[in-house]
Amino acid sequence: MRHLILIFLLAGLVQSYPVKAQSDFCGITNGSFRPGENMTMRVYYRLSGVYVGAGEATFSCLLEKMNGRDVYHMIGDGKTYRAYDWFFKVRDRYESYVDTASMQPLKFIRNVSEGGYKIYNNVVFDHAQGSATSTNGTFKVPACIQDVVSAVYYARNIDFNKYKPNDKIPFFMFLDDQVYNIYIRYMGREEVTTRYGKFKAIRFKPLLIKGTMFQGGEQMDVWVSDDANKIPLRVQSAISVGSIVVDMMDYKNLRYPLSSLIDKR
Repeated sequence: MRHLILIFLLAGLVQSYPVKAQSDFCGITNGSFRPGENMTMRVYYRLSGVYVGAGEATFSCLLEKMNGRDVYHMIGDGKTYRAYDWFFKVRDRYESYVDTASMQPLKFIRNVSEGGYKIYNNVVFDHAQGSATSTNGTFKVPACIQDVVSAVYYARNIDFNKYKPNDKIPFFMFLDDQVYNIYIRYMGREEVTTRYGKFKAIRFKPLLIKGTMFQGGEQMDVWVSDDANKIPLRVQSAISVGSIVVDMMDYKNLRYPLSSLIDKR
């Protein structure tokens, strides 16, 4: 259950990759979500052919003010269920403050506790100066940089009609005081059946870095709703031992009707 919330947010899946085009992560206007939106994702771990619910992550978005500017305050909380706390207790919280006009992050907070491992990092972005000042110092960053949380909400506004299956969509991410070049590979449109129901969906694959949990390469599949909301529906990936599935189980205050839902379980 290590990196419970990161499994869904796709952080820690980063790989250095030569990137030139950044157009889809510069200048998009939000048209997919609204303040008050809330989603709950449930994490299942598969070992020896059996999936077991081991934890959940919740994501919410609020409208607030920061230094006189309207910002989206995006919050991701992840935790293991109490029955698994004795084995590996996870209590993670990620927060991003995003300018509503530019959809660029202004502040990012990472506060995690995973099996006794704790980390806290508070990052303030200065896009005019091309810098990010964290708890540990100041670092140069490129234009259109995203953090872990802001990237997820930003990507929901991408117009996938511009892409063909197997096209790569690159972007920059700042995490753990480093800049990463990341891409997601657009796989096309299809139907997906989750524990919530059957959906029309958009599928893509992020590039994974090989580590203690993930095998590396394009081993993860992500499905988002094929409607104006583009909410995450399912994340599925092989890991070093077994596999995981993360399913959307509940939502509130979507901007649009969930028209991609074909049949609810």
